[in-house]
Amino acid sequence: MQFERLALAGAWLIRPEPIRDERGFFARSFCAEEFAAHGLKPGFAQCNISFNARKGTLRGMHFQRPPHEEAKLVRCTAGAIHDVIVDLRPGSPTRGQWVAAELTAENRHMLYVPEGFAHGFKTLADATEVFYQMGTAFVPGAGAGLRHDDPALAIDWPPGDIVISDKDLSYPDFDSLPPESLAAPMRTGAG
Repeated sequence: MQFERLALAGAWLIRPEPIRDERGFFARSFCAEEFAAHGLKPGFAQCNISFNARKGTLRGMHFQRPPHEEAKLVRCTAGAIHDVIVDLRPGSPTRGQWVAAELTAENRHMLYVPEGFAHGFKTLADATEVFYQMGTAFVPGAGAGLRHDDPALAIDWPPGDIVISDKDLSYPDFDSLPPESLAAPMRTGAG
């Protein structure tokens, strides 16, 4: 696998390295040793699938409040998404900043989302499916979110109509949430 460090500390774009022959290819999508060597948590507690019938479906920006922050490994298994993460960590020099990556079934890229980040995506095709490996299981009552169109974040979403839930539309602005409710203080170390 190829690990590309992104502009937000701890976030990585991961590309499988296919070994091809006349049958197709074989590629590794996870290796605990390689993840640990890059300072990433090598264990997962839960896996989730998100199926999205329509192009333009927007989900996010979601996170879990402390002490239940979750690392995620996100991959698009059908269709395509514009995947976005926002650094919520108090003390982080990139707090309130975001990065995006295009994840498609064709490119098979994965986005590693560290603990203390909000995550969301917009589908770029009908019948898009997203597969998540989660570092922490979902904790009822710990789930939260930020407004996807918060002017303070200024996330550059792909143009076009959106399909979004009332719940996701009801999330508050980033600046209206107290820092301690967003994430634990930034940890130092690898990543």
